[in-house]
Amino acid sequence: MEIARWLIALVAVFNYGGVVADAVVPSTAKQHLWNPLWPPHAKFHNGQTMLMGVINGSLALAILFTSRPLTLRSLLTAGAVAASYFVAMAFAPLFPGTGWTDPEFVAGTPRPLGLAPQQFVTYVLCAVTLAAMLLAVFADQAFR
Repeated sequence: MEIARWLIALVAVFNYGGVVADAVVPSTAKQHLWNPLWPPHAKFHNGQTMLMGVINGSLALAILFTSRPLTLRSLLTAGAVAASYFVAMAFAPLFPGTGWTDPEFVAGTPRPLGLAPQQFVTYVLCAVTLAAMLLAVFADQAFR
C-alpha cells in the first residue's frame, strides 16, 4: 500500500500545478489569469479552479499522511479527492464553447502525443491514480 500512497501523493501535489501554471509561470500565465482577453468572470472561475486544486491536493495529502493506520478506505478516499480535479478537467471539454487552448495560443503550444499539455498531464494523472487505487485494492485482497 506504500507505493499506492506515494503515487496518490504525487497526483495530490500536481493539484498545486494550476496555481503555478495559471498565475506564476509567464509562458502559461499569459494564457490564463494574466490574459487580457479574458473577461473578469472567466478569471473569477480560473481563481476558483486554482483554489479547488490547492484544497483538493492539501486534503488528499492530509488524509494520506495523518491517517493512522492508513486504511484502504482512507487511501481510496485520498485518491478520489486527489483525482477529482483532473477528472473534472478531463470532462470539461464536454461543455459548449470550451477548448484546451485559446485560439491565439494554439500555434505556439506544444502538443505531446498530439494532445494539449494540460490534456496530456490530466490523462496521465488519472491513469496513475487508477493504477494506484487498483494496486491498493489488490494488495489489500492479497493480505486477507
